[in-house]
Amino acid sequence: MKTIINPDQLAKPTGYSHAIATRGGTTLYLSGQPALDASGSIIARGDLVAQFRQALANIQIVLQEAGGAMPDIVKATFYARDRDDYKANLKSLGGVWREFFGKYYPATTLVEVSNLFDDGALIEIDVIAVIDS
Repeated sequence: MKTIINPDQLAKPTGYSHAIATRGGTTLYLSGQPALDASGSIIARGDLVAQFRQALANIQIVLQEAGGAMPDIVKATFYARDRDDYKANLKSLGGVWREFFGKYYPATTLVEVSNLFDDGALIEIDVIAVIDS
């Protein structure tokens, strides 16, 4: 069971939730997922939106393998190479987000990083999910 917590005393969240409380279920911790294809190569070099879509698709595959779905995610951390590029693409990134989640928004954090493990990666996403039993 998951309960979204957005206190009225805080700024109204847009595109995220302040917190999610869980009870029961199986907690799944996913490794950071960049935009790797099945061969282990980064796709769409230079295209943040396409890489965002691939990273989310990779997360979806792992969740499905574990018996879960995207709305089971309670926490997501986005590691972006360029915060300004991320902000400039918010509308397109939001459209991709809704392809996978609809209007569900877990607790999220965006961190700008100087580099990522995979050459050419513009974003990497790690998540925590709670899969209802």
